[in-house]
Amino acid sequence: MFCLLNKESLKKILLLLLLCCLSAYAKTSSENIGSHLSSLNEKQRTILYEFEVLKRNGCKTDHFWQGNKNQFSEFDAETRDELAKQIFENSTIVYKPQKNSAVQIWMQTQLLTNWMFYLSAFIAICAVIALFKKYWSLLIGFLLKRLEPVLRYLFSPLLLTCELLIVGIACVFYAVSIEDFVVRTVIIHLGLFLLWSQSTALFTKEYWVKKYVLEIENNFWGKDPWETIKTICLPAVLVTLALSYVLYKVPADVFYNYEIVISGIASFYALPFWRILEKYIYPILFPFKNDGYRARSIDSLGACTVIAVILTVVLILQWNAVFYNVIAAFISLEIFAFLILSSKENHKYNLGNYYYLQFVVVLFLVLMFLYGYQINSNEIIWFSLTGSCVFVILKYLEIFSFFSSWKRGNSWAWKLLGLAALLWSLGQGILYFSKLLFAI
Repeated sequence: MFCLLNKESLKKILLLLLLCCLSAYAKTSSENIGSHLSSLNEKQRTILYEFEVLKRNGCKTDHFWQGNKNQFSEFDAETRDELAKQIFENSTIVYKPQKNSAVQIWMQTQLLTNWMFYLSAFIAICAVIALFKKYWSLLIGFLLKRLEPVLRYLFSPLLLTCELLIVGIACVFYAVSIEDFVVRTVIIHLGLFLLWSQSTALFTKEYWVKKYVLEIENNFWGKDPWETIKTICLPAVLVTLALSYVLYKVPADVFYNYEIVISGIASFYALPFWRILEKYIYPILFPFKNDGYRARSIDSLGACTVIAVILTVVLILQWNAVFYNVIAAFISLEIFAFLILSSKENHKYNLGNYYYLQFVVVLFLVLMFLYGYQINSNEIIWFSLTGSCVFVILKYLEIFSFFSSWKRGNSWAWKLLGLAALLWSLGQGILYFSKLLFAI
């Protein structure tokens, strides 16, 4: 019994010693990492930070490490990786890549290639739509003429429209899972185009593009409210829903925020009761009576802009970062609309509205710049700066229209010289205020 007791005690003692050894080892390992971190200088931390950045972005790090290995004392790869990980995840420093460093070159390369991808996607979209416009009628004519009677029913205008609508839905539904940005963007926009065009064709019962585009123009100003809804509102709602699905699946493609704002405004403003309320809304931007002719489309654009500004204010008052991209999209469209509305060409017969709009546009641009600066939104800041520069240039050009024409007289060279000086002044002004605001 005594021997058995000693054996049990011996087992407990051995177990206790084992736990103490494991604890001491873990503590030593943690202390080693902490000791290494505290002994690193700024240059060594920067090298390890760059090493971790390259590693996390799938770049080969062997060559980079061999070139900077002599900056460190001897330690194994596991300790190096752990140090780099800790610096990357826990460091509160603001990282700025050194000139001609591997990380800076990689970041510049990424920026350049991203813009190349955006440009290639845009060109591909334009090319596909242009090919549709050029060859679509020929293709349909060939199918109807050469492949009858087997395909006569299959490719009838009505059935073909339904088939293309299904193809458009499939393009949007499945394209969001495509990894390649260019292919995904092209297929999604092809699907959106088919959704809009074929749904419009079904609602108008006009199966050729030229005919139902004419129907859209007629019904927007028509007196039949149902025609306006089914011709403009319902297709725009369908496209808005499709864009909402795309944004939910691929939120990284932020440019869809701009497209959903356009389709959403179109579906909202196409509701017939706005035609009745329009005459009470646009005087907010055109308060002075118009003694001459002003296009109805300008009045409609003015009313639509007022509604868009109200929606923007509602989103701003939410103070939620979720809406920042949508707000930026609204602001960009509103700046473009204000530039059109403030043009002297639209107020030939009443300069009171012209002068009033200049004040409204300047106030809007200033407020949007201050809002963008407050929430640190680079998009809104640059939209307001770009809009301000375009506004100043347009006003410079309009000044001479009060006295003479650019095409008349011998002073056009002086006008061009003044335009060059204006552009230079705007550039210098942006640089100066950038240094003041952002303390560069």
